Amino acid sequence: MEKCKIVVVGNGMVGYKFCEKAVNSPIYDDVELVVFGEEPRPAYDRVHLSAYFGEKTLEELTMAPKEWYTDNGIKLYLGDSITEINPEQKTVTSHRGVSETYDYLIMATGSGAFVPNIQGVGMDGIFVYRTIEDLDLMKAYAQKASRGVVIGGGLLGLEAAKALLDLGIKDAHVVEFAPRLMPRQIDDKGSSILEGKLNELGITVHCSKNTARFSGESSVTGLEFHDGQFLEADMVVISAGIRPRDEVAGKAGLEVGPRGGILVNEQMQTSDENIFAIGECALYDNMIYGLVAPGYEMSEVAFNSIAAKLDKPAISKKVEFTGFDMSTKLKLIGVDVASFGNAFIEEPDCQTIVYENKAKGIYKRVNIDTHNKKLLGGILIGDAEQYNMLQQVCINELPIPADPEDMILGSRGGEDEGAGVMALPDSALICSCEAVSKGDIIEKINDGCRTIDEIKKSTKACTGCAGCVPLVQDLVSGVLKEQGIIERKVICEHFDHTRQELLSLVKMKGHLTFDEVLKAHGTGDGCEKCQPAVSSILASLWNDNVLEKGRDVSQDSNDRFLANIQRGGTYSVVPRIPGGEITPDKLIVIGEVAKKYGLYTKITGGQRIDMFGAHVGDLPKIWEELVAAGFESGHAYGKALRTVKSCVGTTWCRFGVQDAVSFAIEVENRYKGLRSPHKLKSAVSGCTRECAEAQSKDFGIIATEAGWNLYVCGNGGTRPRHADLLATDLSSEDCIKYIDRFLMFYIRTAEPLQRTAAWLDKLEGGISYLKSVVIDNVLGINDELEAEMDSLVGKYKCEWKEVVETPELRKRFTHFVNAPEVKDPNVELVPMRDQVKAADWNA
Repeated sequence: MEKCKIVVVGNGMVGYKFCEKAVNSPIYDDVELVVFGEEPRPAYDRVHLSAYFGEKTLEELTMAPKEWYTDNGIKLYLGDSITEINPEQKTVTSHRGVSETYDYLIMATGSGAFVPNIQGVGMDGIFVYRTIEDLDLMKAYAQKASRGVVIGGGLLGLEAAKALLDLGIKDAHVVEFAPRLMPRQIDDKGSSILEGKLNELGITVHCSKNTARFSGESSVTGLEFHDGQFLEADMVVISAGIRPRDEVAGKAGLEVGPRGGILVNEQMQTSDENIFAIGECALYDNMIYGLVAPGYEMSEVAFNSIAAKLDKPAISKKVEFTGFDMSTKLKLIGVDVASFGNAFIEEPDCQTIVYENKAKGIYKRVNIDTHNKKLLGGILIGDAEQYNMLQQVCINELPIPADPEDMILGSRGGEDEGAGVMALPDSALICSCEAVSKGDIIEKINDGCRTIDEIKKSTKACTGCAGCVPLVQDLVSGVLKEQGIIERKVICEHFDHTRQELLSLVKMKGHLTFDEVLKAHGTGDGCEKCQPAVSSILASLWNDNVLEKGRDVSQDSNDRFLANIQRGGTYSVVPRIPGGEITPDKLIVIGEVAKKYGLYTKITGGQRIDMFGAHVGDLPKIWEELVAAGFESGHAYGKALRTVKSCVGTTWCRFGVQDAVSFAIEVENRYKGLRSPHKLKSAVSGCTRECAEAQSKDFGIIATEAGWNLYVCGNGGTRPRHADLLATDLSSEDCIKYIDRFLMFYIRTAEPLQRTAAWLDKLEGGISYLKSVVIDNVLGINDELEAEMDSLVGKYKCEWKEVVETPELRKRFTHFVNAPEVKDPNVELVPMRDQVKAADWNA
């Protein structure tokens, strides 16, 4: 039987996905594939294009190498675009003169960058942001540029702005015609929060600006706006939108839309029944879909349509394309941005609940109907962890909580979060990139898949943007629980133990190093998951220096240098300031050290002073001066206690009822250096006015007339959560005792990198069970927990001081082992904000 010949015009992400679905179909033996790609390389991940600047190589971005096409019998023409289609003869002709016949033709020509007709647009230094070639040209030109401007404040525009930063452009600007950034996805308040985050990164935003012309002769020197203002620039990137590539289709007589795009029906057929269009070149129901996920679904529908014409079985139930939910979740310049449903509906047509934290750059908005029954839509900026579940609740019209604010503030009673995904219908789309439903995943779990990796291999879920990973993990856990199967969350492939099991084994056997633990209880050489996890266990059990006895190689990079690595390769130094109390003399020392080493200084939200820009070779010298003045490491780099914030309490405040400062200092000095599964933050407020924000901390203490109220498991980080009240009106001694028990129980039972808030939410029984352990001693382990804490506290040593006083440790802190005094000439100290000049800090 003669094979059905399918020619694919376009080898972008969607064109490749069509080929992949064809190859994996049961009828592929009956199909011959021919692919024409305009670019000189196989399809690559255009969604993560900015990662080409440093994060990923072209090989890592490539969807599949040339060998994949060859191995699967696909004839691939690269660097050769189709210039003519003859629907009557059913042939295509390429730019290089190659001619191929077809039975069915797939148009996957995608879109091109829209370039506004602005005077001077053709001069040097002006680029579009679309292909690898564009990025290579930008990379070469950026070496002689100092101020870059992006025209367009949408999704691609902000990615282009990130590209400018990655290219070393220190003065970056974004120009947007609309009055706000990302006008199709977020509202004014969300835009304001996002603009603040961009400003922190050194990107200046100009909204409501219309470019009249580019200045310059042969090379661009700036932008002139219609309002008369001028913006200097020696490099411009245009990212003002896209236009569907429909020229060849229109020339062949296929019907196109008045504003572009190849008209298609529900089967993705064009006006010619043998020609299909998919992706950003396809116009369905007057809509061009500019996301990759609907393009992937189109490719599946198109292949199923061809299979039906051949009287062959479809590869899935996707036999019609009826539109696509355009909810999006992206990480733009390191900032989560998401919108779903009807994001812009306003009162009185809905009820709007907003959480806004400008200090942390977080904005969350949900719109619910006036009957308090349905979630209509929302916007998430800075923290989009709840996006997947909120989108599902919205799409499937699931019931919302009695307190709707729980949807953005998180569960606050120890509920089983996995129940959320279990309540979804089987038709719910869990992975939009690969169109994988809840039912598809459950079917694979029932077939024996038990892990995320197995689900990835069998369904392709989690292999696109990876935003669905938490939902898939919860779904796997929920289904296994329903089946009565105990799910053991082992650390990684090298250890067949959970963190709790391994902690008990290490404690029982007395292991002191990662190598000892690996030899006794693991296999292989370890990985980036298990090495830091085991190091954390060792530190939590023995509180020994993390750099001694070969422990340094298994630490996270920050712990390895006892400092946080920053952009540009320098480090930050954060001395401990217990309770935020500091003497004038110590303030002077910090100022002198910062001035001497050219460090940028900033007051933190935890009442400390950060010093940024330290070279690795200077770290021991800086620590030496700080230690001599009485400072210690603030452990800003470690999964350990960071700060105990305080108000002024009865020391100065007329409302204070207890001495918050003294107690905060006592608490911080007790738990300083304590290593745990994740970082810990605390606060002490001297009255119920709560100026220290204790209820947003991992453990917070609030004064009452009778003593102290103790709150636990709050989180003011990426997922805000109020702490739960553990005990009331405690004496200082009892408060410390309960904190000892709480922290040691958390250290014993939490998973790797699990904050206390998430730990409590996953703890069966929630806060009630935690009270029974810490207060009622139902497990009979409180004496043991207190003794373990006393042991750890008694072994505390300042890590900075040990490095300063130990030559073997000190010599690690060099740029070059054979030239320890030489600094890396490629590391340049730059101010973190435009208005801060380096000279200001060295004057």
